[in-house]
Amino acid sequence: MALVGWQCLFMSITLFFIFPLFLEQFHASKSRIGLIMGIHSIMAILTRPFFGRLLDIKGRKRISLAGMTLLILVLPFYHFIQDAGTLPILLRALSGIGWGVSMTAVMTICSDMAPVHRLARSMGIIGVAGLVAVALGPLLGEEIVRRFGYHGLFSASLMFVVCAFLCILVTREVITPNDGRFSFKPKLSHNLTFISLILVATLPVVHGGVRGSVINFIALFGKSIQLDRVGPFFVAFSAAAIMTRVLFGGLSDKYGRKIILFPAVILISLNMFFIAHVQNLWMYTLAGFIGGLGQGLIFPALSTYMIDLFGRKNKGLALSLYLTFFDMGMGTGSVFFGWISDVRGFPFMFMSAGSIFFFISLIFMAKAPNPQKSF
Repeated sequence: MALVGWQCLFMSITLFFIFPLFLEQFHASKSRIGLIMGIHSIMAILTRPFFGRLLDIKGRKRISLAGMTLLILVLPFYHFIQDAGTLPILLRALSGIGWGVSMTAVMTICSDMAPVHRLARSMGIIGVAGLVAVALGPLLGEEIVRRFGYHGLFSASLMFVVCAFLCILVTREVITPNDGRFSFKPKLSHNLTFISLILVATLPVVHGGVRGSVINFIALFGKSIQLDRVGPFFVAFSAAAIMTRVLFGGLSDKYGRKIILFPAVILISLNMFFIAHVQNLWMYTLAGFIGGLGQGLIFPALSTYMIDLFGRKNKGLALSLYLTFFDMGMGTGSVFFGWISDVRGFPFMFMSAGSIFFFISLIFMAKAPNPQKSF
C-alpha cells in the first residue's frame, strides 16, 4: 500500500507539469513562470532538513500524513487563480511545504522495506512508481484539460492526494519511532567538514537545476516549435528510466556509487545539447528517452551515496538532505534558467544547463568524499 500511496502522491504533482501552460494564458514572462514553479521547490528546501530528522525520531507515518493534510487543504484554492500574481506564488509555496514533507516521509517508509544489501536497486525500484506517474501525469493532465479545463486538473490532483493519504493511513510502519531515545543531532558514519558537505551538495543541486530547466519549460519549448502535445516526451522519459532502474539500478551496489554517477552525468549533459536542437516530435520524444536513461542511472546511485555518507541509522536525514539539495537546484534553477530563456531563448538555456552540470560533476568526482556502503 505504501508504494500505491507513493505513486498517487507523485501523480498529484506530475499533473502540474503542464501548469506553465495555464500561467501562460495570463501573458506571464518565462522568468515569472519560473518563479511560480520554482517557489514550490524552494519551500520544500526550507522544510525538509528539519522534518527529515523528525522522521528518524517521531516516525515516518505521522509526518507523511501531516504533509498530505496540508496539500489537501491547499489544492482547492487553485480554482480561484485569475492571474500570475501573488495567489499562485502563495499556493505553490504552501504546496511545496506539503510536498516536501510528505514525499520525503513516504519515500523513507518505502525504503524501510528494502533489503539492506541491495539498497541502490531497491531505491531504483521505489522510484519506478514515481516514474510511472511522470509518464501518465502529463498525458492524463492534457486529457483532463481538454475535457474539463484546468479546474478539472486541480480537482484530479486533490483526488490523488486523498488516495495517497488513505493508502499511508492503513500502512504499518516497519521501523518503530524513536521518541526520547534519539538525539536531534545525528551521529554520522563519516566525518564531514563544511567544505566536504558543500562538495557533496553540488551534484544534486546542479542536477536539480537541470531537471528544473526541463520539467518547467519543456511544455513551453514544445509549443514554441509548434508541437501539439508534450505527453510523448514524458512517456519516453519514464519508459527509459524505468527500464534502466529495473535492469541496471543495482550497478552502484556492485561497482560503487561514483563509477555509475559519471556516465549518467555525461548522458544527461549531452542530452541537454540534443534538446536544444530538437525540431520535430520524434526528436522531442527521443530526447525524453535519452534523458530517462540518464535519470534512471543517477537517482539510485546518488540517493544511496547520501545514505552511505550519513549511515542507515540516519536514513531519514540523508534522504531529506538529498531531496533538499535537489529541490534547491530545481527552485533556483527554474528562476535562473527562466531568466536565461527570456534573454537568449530555449536552446541556449538547455545548452547552458548541460555545460554547467558537466563541469560541476568533474569537481564532484575529483573532490567529494567516497564513503563505504552502509550495510
